[in-house]
Amino acid sequence: MPKMKTRRAAKKRFKLTAKGKVKIKKSNLRHNLGKKTTKQKRDYKAPSYLNQVDVARAKRCLPYA
Repeated sequence: MPKMKTRRAAKKRFKLTAKGKVKIKKSNLRHNLGKKTTKQKRDYKAPSYLNQVDVARAKRCLPYA
């Protein structure tokens, strides 16, 4: 049976942790930063994890992660 292909978009967005959680980067930190508060921008930098409902879908896109 041939090797399964990884979804390249998912590879760029998700990273699996040792406990099986899916780590993601929060959005809204690219442009229009002048209107956002310092607290908002600081919170966007903090690590975030994918909602448990979507974890199975993300793991299916990363067969070798």
